[in-house]
Amino acid sequence: MIRAGTLLRNEDKSDENRRGRQGTALSERLGKSLSPGSGGPHIKHVVGELSALAEPFRRMGSGTLEVKQSARPSPVMLLPGFGTHPIRMRYMARKLEEAGHRAVDWGMGWNLGPTPEVIEELQGNIRAFHNECGERVALVGWSLGGLFAREMAKREPDAVSLVVTMGSPFSGDPRDNNAWRAYELIAGHSVEEAPMRGTMAEKPPVPTVALWSARDGIVAPRSACGNPFERDRAEALRCTHLGFANSGEAIEAVLRALEKDAL
Repeated sequence: MIRAGTLLRNEDKSDENRRGRQGTALSERLGKSLSPGSGGPHIKHVVGELSALAEPFRRMGSGTLEVKQSARPSPVMLLPGFGTHPIRMRYMARKLEEAGHRAVDWGMGWNLGPTPEVIEELQGNIRAFHNECGERVALVGWSLGGLFAREMAKREPDAVSLVVTMGSPFSGDPRDNNAWRAYELIAGHSVEEAPMRGTMAEKPPVPTVALWSARDGIVAPRSACGNPFERDRAEALRCTHLGFANSGEAIEAVLRALEKDAL
């Protein structure tokens, strides 16, 4: 007969072993997150990202951004960057709507990285928005949100009219940025193992515009610009990486893309 005390000791050992395995897995993830990258932006551009904190005050000083009415109003879905909430793109959404577009966020709150479940839910949200509007939807993705947008256009090409990426690392080495360590730590998988179809650089079968900036302190400009065969058009801006979400020049670039590039 096995005594209760023996069972308890065995359960305690089992819990201890399980905690040990969990601790080892976490240590491995921490170790990977601290290994060096291969080509992220220079430290001076990283420091320059702090200037994005002043963007709301610059808007107050320069007055409200004036936008023209669009000749081609479109439904638009905005996809936030890694570790950010859709509220960060609310100013852009408001300006797109002032121009006559219908702008919505992706409907899933914080962007903490791709999982099969997140991708499936986003795909359903895009199909639902497309069916509700009765026309194709333009996807505007900031940073990691742009990678989501490219993936969704590959999965739902009949529902997507345009993909605009803003500082999104879709080209070259997936470690050519200063955020991959945090991504791996939070998402729980390496940047090479993201649950995407094909490769990040593979161009979606819809018009694709890549907005990039030489002042980007998070993603290497060459990675966000891409090669000609990886996107249809690229446009250089002067904003920081954080500035893609709400700077006037980024908003104007998105408006231009909606006007001239969408199907």
